[in-house]
Amino acid sequence: MKIGELALATGLAPSAIRFYEQSGLLPEAQRAANGYRSYSADAVERLRYIQLAQALGFTLDTLRAELVNRGTQSQSEVHDEMLQRLDTRLGEVDHMLATLRAQRKDLLAVRERLLATWATGQCLDPASVTLSPVEPAPVHARRATRVPVPASAPAPARRAQRR
Repeated sequence: MKIGELALATGLAPSAIRFYEQSGLLPEAQRAANGYRSYSADAVERLRYIQLAQALGFTLDTLRAELVNRGTQSQSEVHDEMLQRLDTRLGEVDHMLATLRAQRKDLLAVRERLLATWATGQCLDPASVTLSPVEPAPVHARRATRVPVPASAPAPARRAQRR
C-alpha cells in the first residue's frame, strides 16, 4: 500500500510515517518502479502499536529498544518484557499522581495563607511556607507477587503496596 493509504488506515500524517521509518520504528518501505514507498499490511499493525504505546506515555526510545529486541526473544520473553515495561510505566504514573496530589494540596494551602495574610494587610513570607514531601521517583518497578500489607503497617509500606 502507498503512504497515503497507510496514512488513511492509521490516521497518521504521511510525514509521521516517514519519521517513524527514518527513526527505525517502522521497517523501511519497498520502493516501486516510480519511487513511491510501498508498505506491507504489517505496517498498519506496527503503527497502531506505536500509537497505543505513545498514548500510554512510552517514549520512542523505549519503543525502539523493544522492537529491536523483539526479533531475538521468545514469545514468553516478549510477554514478560511487555509486562515489566507496563509495570514500570504504572510506577511512573503513580509517582506523578502522588506528586500532583501533593502540589495541589500545597497550592490550596498557599492560596488560603495568601488570602489570610492579605486580609490583614500583609504579604506572605515565602520562607514560612512548608511544602509536602514527595517520595523520590522509583528507579524502576518490577513485577512481583503482591503480599497484602496490614492496615497497621507504616504509611510508606502501604504506599509501596499500591504500586
